[in-house]
Amino acid sequence: MPSTMIESALFERNFGDTQMREIFADEALVRHLLQVEAALADAEARVGLIPKEAAREICRQALQGEFPLDRLRRGIEAAGHVMVPLVRELADACEGDAGGYVHWGTTTQDVYDTASVLRYREAVELVLERLRSLRGRLAELAETEADTLMAGRTNGQHALPITFGYKVAVWCWEVQRQVERWEQAVPRVLVGNITGAVGTFAGFGDQGPEVQRLALAELGLGVPEICWHSARDRSAELASLLILTAGTLEKIAGELYRLQSTEYGELEEPHFSGKVGSSTMPHKRNPSLCFAVLTAARAIRGEASMVFEAMAQEHERHSGIWRTEWVGLPNGFILLGGALAKLDQIIAGLKVNRCRMERNLELLHGAIMSEALMLELGKRIGRQVAHDLVYEASMRAFEEDRPLRDCLLELPEVRAQLSDADLDRLFDHRSYLGLASQLARGPASALLHTVIPTQDRS
Repeated sequence: MPSTMIESALFERNFGDTQMREIFADEALVRHLLQVEAALADAEARVGLIPKEAAREICRQALQGEFPLDRLRRGIEAAGHVMVPLVRELADACEGDAGGYVHWGTTTQDVYDTASVLRYREAVELVLERLRSLRGRLAELAETEADTLMAGRTNGQHALPITFGYKVAVWCWEVQRQVERWEQAVPRVLVGNITGAVGTFAGFGDQGPEVQRLALAELGLGVPEICWHSARDRSAELASLLILTAGTLEKIAGELYRLQSTEYGELEEPHFSGKVGSSTMPHKRNPSLCFAVLTAARAIRGEASMVFEAMAQEHERHSGIWRTEWVGLPNGFILLGGALAKLDQIIAGLKVNRCRMERNLELLHGAIMSEALMLELGKRIGRQVAHDLVYEASMRAFEEDRPLRDCLLELPEVRAQLSDADLDRLFDHRSYLGLASQLARGPASALLHTVIPTQDRS
């Protein structure tokens, strides 16, 4: 019976997604724990630490046997231990004396950490898949809107003209850097650990390092330089990546949210028949998909941040703070998976109101071109003098709600320097875009590796 928003049958699509939940489901955890036990037994048999016949039976039961969750749950409650009931179940399932060699020389944290890394590997693969999809959509959108005029804004105010494609390209390159961070982290964080109770291989003897190497090779994981029971920086790096990526998604979704407001009206997330914005105001078209991304991003910071608590280990292990990872990382991944899927959906169906973007450029009656005017005038009378003149005219235009051009022409110093043709050119928004259009097309040529099916952009 789900009792949290992350697991809620009612709201699960707003706080995660099915694929990521499956990765962190109880069934998946048990499967991975058993995979680790099987890989361990096989490795130990290969070096002669346990009988080969015992290893074959352990592997057979671990990979094919049935271990009902209800029975395991009752065992965990009765034993007060997360691993002993599964070890007992596996040992009891084995025929002959093979059960006596289950979990040989290892410890709970070895198996649980290594099984967790198997889950993280699947989660990281899904995160990368979705980041790359989002990157591709953004690169495509940036190229499509490379020449679409809009107001560039700083501190909530009009600054200079830009193109919407340029804005999207900035997002795209940030997503690309997140892709690179996840890719670069893979060899550091997808590392198992099978070293025994305090990490010295005491339960394995001299064959310990070889047992670990063989078992982790079978599982497809990296081999640590030394035991990391008490060194939780790998988990913390995953938490950092979750928080960093959530920050990027929050920035993009937040900008989409703001530009959908009535006063801007420049963008709209996908709207479909039957989508309701308010239970009492029928006209509302609220950005509910953006809400989901923004909520998830904030929740990820809360969930993933607890993982850093586990870094403050005592001695060779401290299970009490280690287990914060069991909560923070799965929840963080589930939330991020949902947020990525939602943002991808938004970008795929985003509506761009180009006319509204261009109309909003005129809200300050030409004042958005003040820098271009100042620099041109500065070539003739000096930058600071030009700045003061354009400042004076701009303040009057703002306070009197008049066109900046009219206010400039009231100044003899400006009238003497700039002709009507000069002013026509300087008040043309496209004359002062810099390299916005070229920069907007950059991601498409550099990053668009995956072709997005046309039907996905409908």
